[in-house]
Amino acid sequence: RTLLMNGQNPIFIPGPTNIPDRLRAAMNVQSSDHRAPDFKDLLQPVLRDVRKVFKMKGGEIITFPASGTGGWEASITNTLSPGDKVLVARYGMFSHRWIDLCQRHGLDVEVLECEWGEGAPADRFADRLASDEAGLIKAVLVTHNETATGVRSDIAAVRTALDASDHQALLFVDCVSSLGSMDFRMDEWGVDLAVSGSQKGFMLNTGMAIVAVSDKALSAMETARCARCFFDFRDMLAANQVGGYPYTPPLQLIHGLRESLDMLLAEGLENVFQRHFRIAEGVRQAVAAWGMTLCARAPELYSDTVSAIYVPEGFDSNSLTDHAFSRYEVSFGVGLGEMSGKAFRIGHLGSMSEVMALSGLAAMEMAMKDLDYPVSLGSGVAAAQEYYRQSGAAPQIAGGQAR
Repeated sequence: RTLLMNGQNPIFIPGPTNIPDRLRAAMNVQSSDHRAPDFKDLLQPVLRDVRKVFKMKGGEIITFPASGTGGWEASITNTLSPGDKVLVARYGMFSHRWIDLCQRHGLDVEVLECEWGEGAPADRFADRLASDEAGLIKAVLVTHNETATGVRSDIAAVRTALDASDHQALLFVDCVSSLGSMDFRMDEWGVDLAVSGSQKGFMLNTGMAIVAVSDKALSAMETARCARCFFDFRDMLAANQVGGYPYTPPLQLIHGLRESLDMLLAEGLENVFQRHFRIAEGVRQAVAAWGMTLCARAPELYSDTVSAIYVPEGFDSNSLTDHAFSRYEVSFGVGLGEMSGKAFRIGHLGSMSEVMALSGLAAMEMAMKDLDYPVSLGSGVAAAQEYYRQSGAAPQIAGGQAR
């Protein structure tokens, strides 16, 4: 294996994503005094503009130097108490991890088991919430985009389930691998708390958890008894209001987020979402041409940020992704949890264009051919090319050359 001289091969994993040079340059800043009076001139406009991506007007944006998992821990500990009952469906690796996190914090976790490849079961949520006449369920936790299976869930339908039973449980949503790439509507969907991160749709380094908190969720801080210190919403909010952090902030990431927001808003969020749909649909056309199937059970569940693809019987998906990396120096997502050995994943989010997607499809075809998969070279690429050609002008990639 010969290491690339320029390190330019894109990665096709669902995060961390490719970082545009424009963002790398924005994060390449000298250290500065985060207690100086001018720090608020950087921080506060960033927090205001993040609201536009969440599509929220009330509540607060709270950030922490952490990954998305840190955002989830902050969400749980600031709004709930040990022994509180939460309702969550397990339909992938990341919904499973949130269950584990809640259990470790001493919450009473009621799990609705689902087949991997399905989405959040709004109908089952509705039945369970309707039966909870005493209101013991304090929160419903949903993964918007299940990265392990390439499944997007209907958050509006879960909110409808809550409203139909007139239940007062908080609605928590993991939108780590969807925000900034697929439509998310905090206010319209009645989401009380949403967790994302810097390393996916925002196209930055890992290291910033981004949490959107409704007024209802903020009021829950007053009675929450889970222990928290580093992740205390109250400390962060108090510091942010005067333009600071309660401890040292991730300065370079804040500069990067400023530039990322400028890029996304200049492209236009609806255009960003359409670009992701078009790229994802080309990948789905390629998968069909290969004679393979997606883990997602139905088209309405298809994610526009990651496709999880079953390999044929008798093949090992982990050997395939290992070979693609060692032979062609391209990374694809491995199968996680129940998908290990059965499926690989193509991430197509963030800094991604049709041409970049085609290069990933071509590399995967070569890797499959090397391992004697029943795939003809060029079949998936041609299917994606035809879709991209017929579906209109190439989308403007965030951070690309103005035109």
